[in-house]
Amino acid sequence: MKKLLEEIESGQLKQVYILYGEEAYLRNQYKNKLKDALLDGGDSMNLHYFEGKNISVEEVTDLAQTMPFLAQRRVIILENSGLFVHGGDLLAEYLRDPCETAYFVFVEQTVDKRTKLYKAATARGRAIEFVPQDEAVLKRWILGILKRENKKITERDLDFFLDRTGPDMSNIRSELEKLLCYCMNRDVVTAGDIEEICTRQVNNRIFDMINALAERRQKTAMELYYDLLTLREPPMRILFLIARQFNLLLQVKELKNKGYGADAIGKEVGLAGFIARKYVAQAAKFKESDLRKAVEDCVESEEAVKTGRMGDVMSVELLIVKCSAAAGRG
Repeated sequence: MKKLLEEIESGQLKQVYILYGEEAYLRNQYKNKLKDALLDGGDSMNLHYFEGKNISVEEVTDLAQTMPFLAQRRVIILENSGLFVHGGDLLAEYLRDPCETAYFVFVEQTVDKRTKLYKAATARGRAIEFVPQDEAVLKRWILGILKRENKKITERDLDFFLDRTGPDMSNIRSELEKLLCYCMNRDVVTAGDIEEICTRQVNNRIFDMINALAERRQKTAMELYYDLLTLREPPMRILFLIARQFNLLLQVKELKNKGYGADAIGKEVGLAGFIARKYVAQAAKFKESDLRKAVEDCVESEEAVKTGRMGDVMSVELLIVKCSAAAGRG
C-alpha cells in the first residue's frame, strides 16, 4: 500500500493495477484514489466502469484501443469480474501489448496468481492485496476519526466498540458515523452510547449463541436463534454461520493444544488478533471431541434439510438442543 500511495502522490502511475483482498473498504478507497489520479483532474468522458461476471472482454479491448479525448489516458475500471479465476485469457493476450494510453484498474475480492491474466497484468503494473487490519491499526484509525471530530473515548469503550462492530472497516466507518451523529453535542463517546446506537452484527449473535451452548444455557441459545429469525436471517444461513463458528473453534482448539499463542492462532486461521483472543477463550469452554461432534452435527443438519427429511427451522432447533446437551468443559 505504501508504494501505491507514493505512486498516486507522485503521479508516476503504472498502466495496470490489481486491487484485491478481503478488506473491501480499503479496496474501494484506493480504487477512488487511483481513479482520480489517473484522470488527473479530467472529466468522466475518458472513464469506463464495468462490474460483474458478464463483462464483454471484446468491448473492453475495443475501448482500450480508442484514443482518449483531450487527455493523456483512457481509464478502464473492472470490478468483481472473476476474470482472475477464469475467462481472462483474451484480456491477458491484449495486455501483452496494450495501447499506451489505456490504463486498467481491476478490483477483485480474490485472484488466482497462476492465471495468464494475473501474470500479464502484473508484468505491466502492480497487484496490491488488502487484508483485514490488525487491532492496533484499527484503533489508530478510529481514534484519528474521533479526534478530527473533537471526540474522546476510553480504551475500554474502544474495545467494546470494536467487539460490537468486528474488524470490517466498512462496518466500522458506518457505525462511527451513526455514533458521531448520536454524540453530536458531547465530546466523550461512552459504552452506553455504543450500546444504544451501534448495531450488533449477526456474527456477534452467533458467537453469543455458541457461548450459551457451551454453558448449557439452551433457552438463551434458542432465544438468540429466534431473534435472528425475527430479523429475517434465513435458517440455512444461520446453520452455515454456526457450522463455520464450530469449525473455527476446532481449529483454534487444535492450535492452542499445540502451544500456539492467540496472535499466532489468528494468523493461522485468518482472524484479527483481538478476535482470535475471543475465540481462544470460547474454545476453552469445549472439549476438542465436543467441537468435532458439533461440526459433524452441523453437516448432518444440513443434509437433513437438503434431503427433505426435516424443515430448515426445526433442523437448527434440534442442532441447538443437541449441542447444548453435549457441551462440556475443555
